[in-house]
Amino acid sequence: MLFYLIRRIIYILITLWLVSIVSFVLIQLPPGDYLNSYIMQLQQAGTEVTEAEVASLRKQYGLDLPIYFQYFKWISNIILRRDFGISFVWNKPVSTLIKERIGFTMAIGFLSAFFVLVVSIPIGIYCATHQYSITDYIFTFVGYSGLATPNFLFALLLMFFAFKYFGLSVGGLFSPEFTRASWSLAKFIDMLKHIWIPIVVLGTAGTCGYIRRMRAILLDELRKQYVITARAKGLKERFLIFKYPVRVAINPLISGLGGLITQIFGGGGIVAIVLALPTIGPLHFRALLSQDMYLAGSLLLMSCVLSLIGILTADILLVLIDPRIKYERQIR
Repeated sequence: MLFYLIRRIIYILITLWLVSIVSFVLIQLPPGDYLNSYIMQLQQAGTEVTEAEVASLRKQYGLDLPIYFQYFKWISNIILRRDFGISFVWNKPVSTLIKERIGFTMAIGFLSAFFVLVVSIPIGIYCATHQYSITDYIFTFVGYSGLATPNFLFALLLMFFAFKYFGLSVGGLFSPEFTRASWSLAKFIDMLKHIWIPIVVLGTAGTCGYIRRMRAILLDELRKQYVITARAKGLKERFLIFKYPVRVAINPLISGLGGLITQIFGGGGIVAIVLALPTIGPLHFRALLSQDMYLAGSLLLMSCVLSLIGILTADILLVLIDPRIKYERQIR
């Protein structure tokens, strides 16, 4: 197990290095850079900018260097000094901006994934064991409706109905009086009152998809010969289902946990903008629009780290849940 984890960590580091190169190059592909946008804003405000001032600003931001030298400077500072650079837009260290939002982002993302598993697996089991019942048809309809509804549209509908019929504002993670207040028990309780909204919104599509997958896989397992034989020997139905078919059917769901976390973090950006959440989604969107290369590249790298952690967690959970999967076989 130790050698397997070491090998996977090496693979993760190589993947992160390749992602850092690709993300940095992709950010540089659009014509112009942050300085062009900044100069355009100054000119629109009526401020004249001379060529000498442009050259001075370009040198100040390091934009006069070749792209490969800019990348080497950025990645070496991350590895050696844990310095992600300075955000051009916010004029702050990128690490400071990430620290302010990464906690909320991880909490909402992983709690959404936990919500998906806790809700979808029991419902999927019930639908499979009560096939073609009224409840099965209801969950099937709700499942397809959830898959067909984008998360951001669901967030908009939730905000509309909550404000129109209940007079509640469901945006943000805190009430206005706690937005800039220091952390306290009252602020934490206020956050708990708001955080379930993005968790439900982000987890809806994943929950509906996992219900369909759990139902289909478990139905296939229940028709296999070993289940029929176990029933013929007189094993209790509940013991039989949870002892064997459910443990087998849950494997594909756990293996897809990494993709689920990636999907939640990827689709969470638009939902965060709609719900005004203090996560990295809105920050990333603004960095891409303004070509803030250090901030955008660092956030892409951070999203990749979270996705790879989810994939590694899924692999470890598979071994813990299914003893048939052995690390030694994977190493060979």
